[in-house]
Amino acid sequence: MEPRIAVIGGTGLYRFFDGPTEEHSIDTPYGPPSAPISVGTLTRAGTTRSVAFLPRHGRKHEFAPHTVPYRANMWALRRLGVRKVFAPCAVGSLTARLGPGTIAVPDQLVDRTTSRVSTYFDGPAVHVGFADPYCPVLREAARRSGPNVAEGGAMTVIEGPRFSTRAESRWYAQQGWSLVNMTGLPEAALARELKLCYAAVALVTDLDAGIDPGDGVRAEDVFAEFARNVGTLTDHLVRAVVATEPDAACGCAAGEHELPGLDEA
Repeated sequence: MEPRIAVIGGTGLYRFFDGPTEEHSIDTPYGPPSAPISVGTLTRAGTTRSVAFLPRHGRKHEFAPHTVPYRANMWALRRLGVRKVFAPCAVGSLTARLGPGTIAVPDQLVDRTTSRVSTYFDGPAVHVGFADPYCPVLREAARRSGPNVAEGGAMTVIEGPRFSTRAESRWYAQQGWSLVNMTGLPEAALARELKLCYAAVALVTDLDAGIDPGDGVRAEDVFAEFARNVGTLTDHLVRAVVATEPDAACGCAAGEHELPGLDEA
């Protein structure tokens, strides 16, 4: 079955299927994606879905947040037949009420990146609606697929690879933003240009530097916290994927913009 739903694995999530898979190496106009795309099936309560999986950072975490081939990744998924994308990611929390281990489904994005190519449109001027960056159908599936899910809030995406200073972290929190991350953009914007449904499913791994009075965020602590919770996150994603109708209608494919080659991709 052609996979209409995909999962893009974030930090610590490099494999997704227990059973057999088919691997697809797809060439794109933007180079190769982070890794070959694995296609397998998920079954729960009698419902089976064909699903594509792509590790965002590569299978050995060889891509840093600012070097991930975002354009190639999203294009390759679209060419494979995917139309709906769940995007799990590790995030820092900008509020004490969302502690480590929390699964959050944000509804907004703030772009604080500085050097990433964030569009496929390199020719004549084109404008793309992005007021609501996440698919409401996928967000609802993710929200309902586990207990105590934190629903809503804004995720600010920083350039990386460094973590925020305390002053930056406090400023983000003062704006009312809830989460901080390094990979949510341009991924979500590219998905919208490709007319894909897209939703982030965020696992909180730490309190950010401006919230925690300790020594600041350390990469080894982030990885350790993600490893402790990756089983829970994976179960949550499986439930969300299986609960999602591959052709469920929403407004993500609306808009007057047309990407050259989109129908063939």
